[in-house]
Amino acid sequence: MLPWMHYVRPFGAAQQDILRHTAMRIVTARLARSKPPLGQEVVQFMLDSDTHMWRMRRSKANWFRVVGCLSKATTISRWLNGIQTWVHPPTTILVHILLVAIVLCPHLVLSTIFMYAFLIIALRFRYRQRVRITVDPRMSHVEVVSPDELDEEFDGFPTTRAIDQVRIRYDRLRALAGRAQTLLGDVAAQGERLEALFNWRDPRATSIFVVFCLFASLLFYVIPFKVFVLGLGLYYLRHPRFRGDMPSIPMNFFRRLPPLSDQIL
Repeated sequence: MLPWMHYVRPFGAAQQDILRHTAMRIVTARLARSKPPLGQEVVQFMLDSDTHMWRMRRSKANWFRVVGCLSKATTISRWLNGIQTWVHPPTTILVHILLVAIVLCPHLVLSTIFMYAFLIIALRFRYRQRVRITVDPRMSHVEVVSPDELDEEFDGFPTTRAIDQVRIRYDRLRALAGRAQTLLGDVAAQGERLEALFNWRDPRATSIFVVFCLFASLLFYVIPFKVFVLGLGLYYLRHPRFRGDMPSIPMNFFRRLPPLSDQIL
C-alpha cells in the first residue's frame, strides 16, 4: 500500500515544504561533519530547497524559458501568416489542396498528423544531444549576473543587508512586478469580456450575439459541416488583394466588450 500512497493521498504544498526543509536539515547536519565541512547556505542552494524565494537571476532564466517555449508558437504563427498573405504562392496552393483533401477525407486527418509527427521526429534524430548536460551556465544566466544580483541570491531570509541596498532591490522588484501586473490585467480582461458577453453587461452587444447564435443554429442545420470548414479555410487563405487593413469584425466586436478593469480603484 505504501508505494502508491502519494498518488491516493498526495501531500499538500505546506507539507511538501516541511518535508523538503526537514530533508535539507538532515543533509546539512551530515555534511557539516565532513572535511571540509559544507555550510547550510551551500547545501540549501544545491538542493533547491528555497525555490519559492525571489531571485533575480532565476527569474530571468525562467522568463527566457517561457520565451523559448513561446517562440515555437510564434514561429508557427508567422508560418501561418506567411501562408495567409501569399508570401510563397506554391506553399499556399499546397495548403489549399491539403484543406480540400482534409474536408473530403476527414478520416485521414489523424493518420496524416501522426505521420507528419513521425517524419519530423525521425529527421531530428541526427541532431539529437549526444552528451548529457547537467548544468547549463548560459540558460542559468550565471555569465551575466551582476554582483548585486549574486549578493541578493545568497542573502538569507530575513535579509541582513543595509536599508539603502534593500530599498534599491525593492524598487527594482516593484518595476518588474508592475510589468507582471499589467500582463495579468490584460489576461483577466479577455476573460471578463467573454463573461460580459453572456451576462448582459453590454445589452446591445449581447443582443447582437443572441441573434447571431439563433441564425447560426438555423444556418448550420441546413449547411453541412464540411462546406462550412471548406468555406472558412478558403476565406482565411484568400489573396491579399481581397483583404483590408482594418481588424476583422469579430475581433473588433470582442475588443469593444467591457472588462471589469474600470471598476478597480
